[in-house]
Amino acid sequence: MTATTAASAAYIVAGLLFILSLAGLSRHETAKAGNAYGIAGMVIALAATVGLATRDTSATGLVLLVVAVAIGAAIGLWRARKVEMTGMPELIALLHSFVGLAAVLVGWNGYLSVEGAAGQDGGPVLDGAEAGIHSGEVVVGVFIGAVTFTGSIVAFLKLSARIKSNPLMLPGRNWLNLGALALFVAFTVVFVVEPNLVVLSVVTVLALALGWHLVASIGGGDMPVVVSMLNSYSGWAAAASGFLLGNDLLIITGALVGSSGAYLSYIMCRAMNRSFLSVIAGGFGNEGSVGSADVDHGEHTEISAADTAELLRDAKSVVITPGYGMAVAQAQGPVADLTRKLTERGVEVRFGIHPVAGRLPGHMNVLLAEAKVPYDVVLEMDEINDDLAATSVVLVIGANDTVNPAATDDPGSPIAGMPVLRVWEAERVVVFKRSMNTGYAGVQNPLFFRDNTRMLFGDARERVEDILRAL
Repeated sequence: MTATTAASAAYIVAGLLFILSLAGLSRHETAKAGNAYGIAGMVIALAATVGLATRDTSATGLVLLVVAVAIGAAIGLWRARKVEMTGMPELIALLHSFVGLAAVLVGWNGYLSVEGAAGQDGGPVLDGAEAGIHSGEVVVGVFIGAVTFTGSIVAFLKLSARIKSNPLMLPGRNWLNLGALALFVAFTVVFVVEPNLVVLSVVTVLALALGWHLVASIGGGDMPVVVSMLNSYSGWAAAASGFLLGNDLLIITGALVGSSGAYLSYIMCRAMNRSFLSVIAGGFGNEGSVGSADVDHGEHTEISAADTAELLRDAKSVVITPGYGMAVAQAQGPVADLTRKLTERGVEVRFGIHPVAGRLPGHMNVLLAEAKVPYDVVLEMDEINDDLAATSVVLVIGANDTVNPAATDDPGSPIAGMPVLRVWEAERVVVFKRSMNTGYAGVQNPLFFRDNTRMLFGDARERVEDILRAL
């Protein structure tokens, strides 16, 4: 068996493992196995690639390749061990930027080694349709990669609070986006007809600016969708690099990531009542609306941990709706203990998870699984919403926008029409918050001022532990 045949066989096995990984990650019970499949597939893919490099690369090149892999692995392990779950969304956004940058570098290398070397002594020259296809692959790969790179950088800066999460509202921003796309099409035609360094440079700068503007124009409330969308972009960027490099596995893997990320973005947009086109186009067609942040909702009512424990003692059913605040406070462990203690007392305890709770798809599910909360009591929004009216007590732990009645009651709210957990229909609602500040979308929550709502201020972990002691 030749090295090429062996590598192709390894790539097929790796591709199948990646498909199994996606299937496994779709369910709580099989998520760990899905992760293992993905790791195994990547190990096989790397081993096959290094094997091919051993045949086709000089000793110096092979040493550089191994060193690069070792450095990358060391940095990856270091960051994975150090990062908290609250920092996972911005880390993922940053990793997407690396994929985009890699696609840009692969595209430029493809140009310099083919079109840029044409006519030189010993330089490779492509003729006819083959040359046009290669030039098209170069410019498309560079464009997608550059958009992914700067878009992911902006997402990282927003998610890590290094820049404001409010959307950038430039005059005529929709026309700017459309104009950039039209220029890209025009420059692509020019580059395919006559490849040159100037056109590729202009396309690169144009794509970098478009990627920055696309994500900067998206508000904080839509950032979970943006992370998923950038995941899709990074997949298509990888697929474009695969075409340039003639690497079938990179094409397959990129297509898997791109299509699954796009579908997840679509599902999340539906969950937030957002237009998929609007989000991926940086808010195209959505000029924004003015919320009711200045409306006087009345006075809120506070409650102590001891009084909350008394409510829970008398409750027949409890629903817990976690949000990003639970992740920040690392309260999932005490919340799991509270769940077990209430269950032992005969109280029915369930969790209601909004599709975009936290800042990453599945963020809350991962935290609860980490705390060993049984899978069968963790329900999605659509599964729990109709039961909330018959619930004795709802504990809102660190959630804000996903339980905001303004989404259904205020047509002028920026989150109007967004499906939310209707926690206010329960008999009693206790909201765990550090302060009365607005959520990530910057919208005030009328829930906090309702007659059946009580506010429990402080660190969520400490307050839950106080309740456990009182019980």
